[in-house]
Amino acid sequence: MRRLLPIRLSASPVAALLAFLALAAVPARADHRTRAARLKIPADAQKALDAIYSGNAPQGVSLARSFEQVQPQNPLGYLLEGEALWWERYCAACEIRYGMVEAWRHDKQRDDRAYLALADKAIQLARAQLSIANTPVMHFYAGMGYALKVRMYGLRGENRAAAKAAVAARSEMLAALKLDPQMADATAAMGLYNYYVDTLSPIVKFLRFLMGIPGGDKATGVQQMKIGMTQGQMLAVDVRFILARALRQYDHKYADALSIAQPLVERYPRNPMFLLLVGNLNAELGRNAQARQYFRAVEQLPAAPASPCLAHARDLARSFSASLP
Repeated sequence: MRRLLPIRLSASPVAALLAFLALAAVPARADHRTRAARLKIPADAQKALDAIYSGNAPQGVSLARSFEQVQPQNPLGYLLEGEALWWERYCAACEIRYGMVEAWRHDKQRDDRAYLALADKAIQLARAQLSIANTPVMHFYAGMGYALKVRMYGLRGENRAAAKAAVAARSEMLAALKLDPQMADATAAMGLYNYYVDTLSPIVKFLRFLMGIPGGDKATGVQQMKIGMTQGQMLAVDVRFILARALRQYDHKYADALSIAQPLVERYPRNPMFLLLVGNLNAELGRNAQARQYFRAVEQLPAAPASPCLAHARDLARSFSASLP
């Protein structure tokens, strides 16, 4: 059932918007069929990403730290560890509001300091590498370090700090795209900008007034995010997850959102956040029996060691299932 939402925005989309506010100044390929450049993610780093997206953030942290020990000067390991910690934080912040499972604004937590320190470490290492050789990958990694910070500041509602980090992220992403205009992950970041700048008009008008930010185009943004979803490596899963949630929350395109989200549960069937999203979308489409199946799957997931996420996700699944007619 479609409903009008109050003007209240979830933290993650706002953070995604802030992180890449001025990327529209870079020319981008809007056609998602265009072959785009890919980051070369080492096999050990990919294992860490797969662990994170499989719903086992503690294992992701362990694998990321092992990568850091082998390659202590590579910022990627610290970005991966930050990504793992973020998913735990995102899960803990999720609530059911307006018929949606989503992370809304939350106050500071004790563990936030360690997360932000990882972002700073990644930025420091990327800049050190850039002092030796000017490469698009290191600019991208530096930009992702700032984006990690924006994501946390956005969740905590610290808009000034988020904006400051966003300006730094913008500078690094512009540098990466200047060196490699076809980088798929950077194109995905541009898609986030184009979609949200054309969707969140009250916020964007205010920011454009303050910062002179150009307008965006939602259709182009969706195409650019599809490049990231299908050809990117580091942002492929994140962008798919964000786009599905955005189509649900802002466009009420539940069938489209479900077609985008479904591959997440097929590839990562033990991730409770992916299962909750697909269950949520089935409920929006009136497929309550299917929705209950996904919520039941969350309740039946094996516990990940030392992860508080699953217990919270199970509570959300039970609550959502009980609310269905």
